[in-house]
Amino acid sequence: MAPYQNLEEYNIEITNEVKDHFAKIVDDIGEDVNREGLVKTPERAAKAMLFLTQGYKQNAVEILKSAMFAESYDDMVIIKDIEVYSLCEHHMLPFFGKAHIAYIPDGHIVGLSKIPRVVDVFARRLQVQERLTHDILECINNTLKPKGVAVVIEAAHMCMMMRGVQKQNSVTTTSGFRGQFEKIETRNEFLKLISSDLS
Repeated sequence: MAPYQNLEEYNIEITNEVKDHFAKIVDDIGEDVNREGLVKTPERAAKAMLFLTQGYKQNAVEILKSAMFAESYDDMVIIKDIEVYSLCEHHMLPFFGKAHIAYIPDGHIVGLSKIPRVVDVFARRLQVQERLTHDILECINNTLKPKGVAVVIEAAHMCMMMRGVQKQNSVTTTSGFRGQFEKIETRNEFLKLISSDLS
């Protein structure tokens, strides 16, 4: 972190630094950074990049712990169709899609909004889909200590759609299972319940 006591001062300073980098990129690709339509582009791009990577400053474990409640419920809890927006760490282009997450409580449940917040914490970083799936899975498993956790993410990657192989309709699916979801019958129940969302 920066050596500033004042977070607002830090945010202004880091925004200005990133803005200068974007201004140089605009210049390096042969554009006129002083052209009317581009004058504010470096600042806008800097603010957008800092927003899209704000997960580095957030703590997913603390988010879960802030809304854990003792409860005897021990059946499957599923939160599906969680919107996912992230940046591919290889090309810094977006990938986006849906996450489907389930857990089986073991003495504690968590506020339902906290699961999508955990997804956002890890998605708002430079990522690969495989690690994103693993990060979410391990955070929920290690913090809630449930009987089982399942995570499935489906995403389209702009690095495959806009450049490279330029495949417009490909979707990447990643999954991870812990605890009771490693049993085929429990996993199949989960997959059946979300099957209407899987292509």
